[in-house]
Amino acid sequence: MNPLPRPNAVLFDWDSTLVDNWGGIARAMAITFAAYGLEPWSEDECRANAKLSMRERFPTLFGDRWEDASKLFYDSFAEIHLQTLKPLPGSVELLQALAEAGVPAGVVSNKTGMYLRAEAAHLGWDGYFHKLVGATDAPRDKPAPDPIHLALDGTGVPAGPRVWFVGDSAVDLECAHGAGCTPILLHPDNPPPEDMTAFPPAAHLFGCNALLEVLGG
Repeated sequence: MNPLPRPNAVLFDWDSTLVDNWGGIARAMAITFAAYGLEPWSEDECRANAKLSMRERFPTLFGDRWEDASKLFYDSFAEIHLQTLKPLPGSVELLQALAEAGVPAGVVSNKTGMYLRAEAAHLGWDGYFHKLVGATDAPRDKPAPDPIHLALDGTGVPAGPRVWFVGDSAVDLECAHGAGCTPILLHPDNPPPEDMTAFPPAAHLFGCNALLEVLGG
């Protein structure tokens, strides 16, 4: 791993980066798929296929019925998502360290903003973030760079190498590259999946605790 520029701000993806809520996502997806006569995805399949925002992904799954399908998904997800939400190991300590160092933090997620912000509030994490940007909050969702610029708005920190974008997917890496930020991949596999090669990370780490060690160093 080459030396990284010290960050003036750190932006995070949400699911599989700071928290685990795939149980709730998979249950809501199963309800939705069943209602439309489709074979439900497993939790692992949800993880692999749900990196794009709903307004980009659901039309490919449900065609012209995608808006009705999205309403069913969200109605189902709203009932359970706070019950199934779990912080990932080291995430709280990482956010505390950034706050103590005075480094602005934010979230750029393809989860709908209303649910993203509800989950952060449920965990008591609101105070750690300058902004929590979800799907449809910006004109375009990840992998477009628009949400990064929105998340940095008001920090006084421009998008660039001194902004670390931390995520677990190829969509996160592409988003970071598009905004000129330093892409940090948090992923348990070594080597990471092949779809990560088009937009390579500046660093590949295995979780929040490893990232905290890098920041401390």
